Amino acid sequence: MQYTGRYQSPVGELLLACGDGELTGLWFVGGKYCALGLDSAHEERETPVLAETKRWLDVYFSGREPDFMPPIRVSGTPFQRSVWALLRQIPYGTTVSYGGLAERAAAAMGLERMSAQAVGGAVGRNPVSILIPCHRVVGAGGSLTGYAGGVDKKLRLLALEGVDTGRLSLPRKTAL
Repeated sequence: MQYTGRYQSPVGELLLACGDGELTGLWFVGGKYCALGLDSAHEERETPVLAETKRWLDVYFSGREPDFMPPIRVSGTPFQRSVWALLRQIPYGTTVSYGGLAERAAAAMGLERMSAQAVGGAVGRNPVSILIPCHRVVGAGGSLTGYAGGVDKKLRLLALEGVDTGRLSLPRKTAL
């Protein structure tokens, strides 16, 4: 059985999900993949792992790096899970490009190279936003390309972590 809770963050409402004592989802309400993978038979209830996640979020949104992590279990393909594991290695207050993350993924898998677009697809489907820090991945040259919760939220999360957002740019709209 999955249980859900909500958290009112400075960047918008978050939906949290857990099962078997582990966090399984954290999405921006109204975001692109909100509740993707959430069981239809879930129940809203405060659980120890949801309380711990909310405590982590309180510390994070106070502008400090939390020194603990709630237990997390993510469901996805082996490739997605390997990319999400790499996301967890990106230090607080830093960014990496999709290309740089693709290089890390290729090295971890013993491959000569990997497509940044493939890695970007996995990053975009990260089911545990913020705690698995997909917001720390930026496009080539610092473009704030893509974020399921919205590019404005990505920018605010990076600023909260002390990233020099002046070197980042909003993606250009493509003319049709």
